[in-house]
Amino acid sequence: MTLSQSLFVILILIAASAFFSMAEISLAAARRLRLRQMADEGVPQADRVLRMQEQPSDYFTVVQVGQNAVAILGGIVGEGALSPHFAALFGLWLSDATAQTAGFLVSFLVITSLFILFADLFPKRLGMADPERLAVRLAQPMSWCMTLLRPLVWFYSRGADMLFRALGLSSLRDDRITSDDILAMMEAGARAGVLAAREQQVITNVFELDTRMVSSAMSPRDRVAFFLRDEPDAVIRLRIAAEPFSTYPVCEGDIDHVVGYVDAKDLFQRVLNNQPISLADDSLVRKVLIVPDRLTLSEVLEQFRHVHEDFAVIVNEYSLVVGVVTLNDVMSTVMGDLVGPADEEQIVRRDENSWLIDGVTPVQDVLHALSLDELPHADQYETLAGFLMVMLRRVPRRTDSVTWGGYKFEVLDVDSYRIDQVMVSRVGTATSPAADAASAALIQGS
Repeated sequence: MTLSQSLFVILILIAASAFFSMAEISLAAARRLRLRQMADEGVPQADRVLRMQEQPSDYFTVVQVGQNAVAILGGIVGEGALSPHFAALFGLWLSDATAQTAGFLVSFLVITSLFILFADLFPKRLGMADPERLAVRLAQPMSWCMTLLRPLVWFYSRGADMLFRALGLSSLRDDRITSDDILAMMEAGARAGVLAAREQQVITNVFELDTRMVSSAMSPRDRVAFFLRDEPDAVIRLRIAAEPFSTYPVCEGDIDHVVGYVDAKDLFQRVLNNQPISLADDSLVRKVLIVPDRLTLSEVLEQFRHVHEDFAVIVNEYSLVVGVVTLNDVMSTVMGDLVGPADEEQIVRRDENSWLIDGVTPVQDVLHALSLDELPHADQYETLAGFLMVMLRRVPRRTDSVTWGGYKFEVLDVDSYRIDQVMVSRVGTATSPAADAASAALIQGS
């Protein structure tokens, strides 16, 4: 074989190896969501690529057989074609034995470098740049190769399957998409500028509806405006003026005996028509939805959808009212600071290293604001006030403080045993959980 013929064969082998390299990396890197979208758009080979991803053993067997066969042939052809010429060149200065050795080494280095650069690195980078398009274009040629090499594919694939079974491993690809996967994609999109930071937060809040308890979005018991059923017209009008809300629970005797609710629109209609307001009128009092306080926000939304209501009273295991929640409360949790007036913000950033936070702020919002992953004993409370109570093991007083995760949580105001305001300050680099537990015990009280 002449030198030109040998070089031509080497180029063919490099091209074949590059083909198998691109086929391998494109199938492995192709995103199933994008392939499914291409299939829905009418790309004929996208479904075939999806099936190959589900059962990739034969595909990768062909790739490995092809790459190894090409590499062996490339070494044989390259050594036979280039070694004599390099040996003759080095023979001008070196002895014959040394020239033969040097010629072999240089030939090996040249052939190996050509295969590494043009048959491996370049095609694999190309395949990573646009894996779905390349996987679709190479699907048909790879199908022909699998048909042509069927006996070898069967032999090696069955051998690999036996090894997997012997080791108790699964060879099937797990393509289930979790909420963590979607959130990671959203974070990557935000970093790339595709999503705005607030849009990313809204999406994150939607996924948190399954983990947030209803108590994190409710209006607590002490802030609920309600009517007693036997209250006179004048008292009802005064309370509407003093505490304007869209919905009011109606109770018998006290707040723990809720019999229904009244819509402010119905009350306003009576006021505008100069009609007396009497909550003894059953046509004015509507049936109220009662939900337990251990439901998640997602479950509350399902309850709203099922009964076609947007207001619910929340009770605990002792049938005592702990608060009320509306559809708007849930949506406000999702939308965050995209809605609502600024003076209702529960978290106010004072400067780079300190925040003023309302005691009833849900823990998830506190974690987001402080860039923390978790707080200790997270299953025992829902709000920042609950965190302080659990850490202090008593009802907090003004100036009590807890240090955790590089932050100091200091109680600023307590009203009737309820924590109103907490000052959170950064105290330096985050410490280990053990160190935080030790520092949490150093409580400063008035």
